[in-house]
Amino acid sequence: MNSFTPSEHIANILSSLPMKPGCYLMKDKDGKIIYVGKAKKLRNRVRSYFNSSAESSAKTLRLRENIVDIEIIVTETEVQALITEETLIKRHMPFYNIMLKDDKHYPYIKINWQDPFPKVETTRRVLKDGSRYFGPYAAMWAVQNTLRTLRRAFPYLTCDRVITGNDERPCLFYDIKLCNGPCIGAVNQEEYRNMISELMDVLNGKSEPVVKRITREMQEAAEVLNFERAGVLRDQLKAIEYITQRHKAVNPQMTDHDVIALARDKNDAAVQILFIRNGKLVGSDVRMLAGTEGEPDEEVLESFLTQFYSEAAEVPSEIMLPNEVASAKIIEQWLRDKRSGEKVTITVPQRGNKRDLIKMAQENASEGLRMIREQWEADTHKQEESLAALQRELNLPNPPNRIECFDISTTQGTAIVAARVVFVQGAPKKSEYRRFNIKTVTHSGPDDYQSMREALTRRFNRWKGTLDDPTQVAPGKEDHDETWRLLPDLLIIDGGKGQLGIAIEVLTEFGLMDRVPVVGLAKQFEEIFFPHNPTPLVLNRRSQALYLVQRVRDEAHRYGITTHRNQRTKLGMMSRLEQIPGIGPKRRKALLKAFGNSIDAVKNASVEDLMTVKGVTAEIAVSLKELL
Repeated sequence: MNSFTPSEHIANILSSLPMKPGCYLMKDKDGKIIYVGKAKKLRNRVRSYFNSSAESSAKTLRLRENIVDIEIIVTETEVQALITEETLIKRHMPFYNIMLKDDKHYPYIKINWQDPFPKVETTRRVLKDGSRYFGPYAAMWAVQNTLRTLRRAFPYLTCDRVITGNDERPCLFYDIKLCNGPCIGAVNQEEYRNMISELMDVLNGKSEPVVKRITREMQEAAEVLNFERAGVLRDQLKAIEYITQRHKAVNPQMTDHDVIALARDKNDAAVQILFIRNGKLVGSDVRMLAGTEGEPDEEVLESFLTQFYSEAAEVPSEIMLPNEVASAKIIEQWLRDKRSGEKVTITVPQRGNKRDLIKMAQENASEGLRMIREQWEADTHKQEESLAALQRELNLPNPPNRIECFDISTTQGTAIVAARVVFVQGAPKKSEYRRFNIKTVTHSGPDDYQSMREALTRRFNRWKGTLDDPTQVAPGKEDHDETWRLLPDLLIIDGGKGQLGIAIEVLTEFGLMDRVPVVGLAKQFEEIFFPHNPTPLVLNRRSQALYLVQRVRDEAHRYGITTHRNQRTKLGMMSRLEQIPGIGPKRRKALLKAFGNSIDAVKNASVEDLMTVKGVTAEIAVSLKELL
């Protein structure tokens, strides 16, 4: 049953929607467009946001709570709807849409074949001007490296001279053998164009005839003892070999294909693209997306396709995906129009060489996502940006150089653990991670509020202990470092208003409310709650501030789950100890004490070592080895 009741204005819009294709623009109370979508039938699609089917999507729930108005644009076809949607997303950058994090134009090698003496250039735009284009390449440095190598084998023109063949003197490039001198008539137009034609063959992956020709000429030069000429030809072969080795052979039957795969980790998503041209892997790239949380892979891939190929200088004949997308046929039709009517197919390979390429792309996507996250962690400039942004967004008195985050992990009231992680200067400081085995609430079942109270109380008791007696860092198990003495610049409680209320009570008890800024982070909608303020803050999904908060929260959750899993395993092993005939609580304690409180040590001990423990007979020791 639908528990959400839209406003009268929205209800009137929903009742009058047409059964036609088009786009819908959802707006907030300020009239700002917060989401743009397309639909085959506007009535069915827009109404789906407000019925019971939307209850399972946290993102949709948060979106519809902020919808105050809906604007409709009716189109004649679904393809027009797709084009309109892409244009509107690019123009308005709505908060809830999936977005590519950067707008990249890939570099190409451009050969002005329409000119009498074609030049070789780099460009980021492919035009229908008679030139030949090769690429795309992932970065401009890759293009420059390729051209630098190619020029040793094919010394093409780079100057702005009008080529007549009658110049008196060539430029310096002729002297250093990086130009073959058509300006002075050293080669004529036909010879120069033949050289450029061979250069294009190499870029196309068709280097075999060129290699055979140069090899033959090199041998002929050597036979007549023209070693200088043979040396030049040898260097050309090395240059061509270098280029062809960089272009990995995939399948000679394949022409121009893009292979796309998706990797996701918590709130991050990365798409890997492999560019295959003439059966060779000529380049690859990984692109990050924002706003993917809660969205199925199908939606993420579809959003990527429309945004990526709207700006792509070249559309391949086939795009290979890891799984189906609902609008594949519509996207194919749209891309066919971009290719001037040439057919484009979107496929999902299930076996063979193409499926292997998908797997390779998926592995690269996962690795690329990992590397991007590690680069962010190592990028002090971005960390400084995120800290400054977080200070500004949360209105903190100081930059949050030291952030502590607490998370409760529990399963059916067993082995409840509170995890504390620490971030210093925007990066995790794992040496200061701590866990609290919750003891005060286990008898009454799970209670996250009281568990949080115990963990925070113990944390600040240890802080207080460093003030009362600096030599005793903490009662009981001491930590001989400053992890308890230093107060956080920001305390994040993984939970909503209830958990935040507990933190406020604990900080007030210790007289720290004016010294320790504290916020609660709601798990479902990532809303940030402040003390004594019922209105949460929702950070921009593409902001560095939110990315830092998410990383801190995710790390606390990961550490808590790992610790909790270890606790459950330890408890399970202890219960297994007591299930062994002849071992009760006393002998279990004796065994653990004898082997350093390590279950693994008990498990790996020999029968003779086990028998050294008081009360453990040979029979019990053998049973231990067998059952553990």
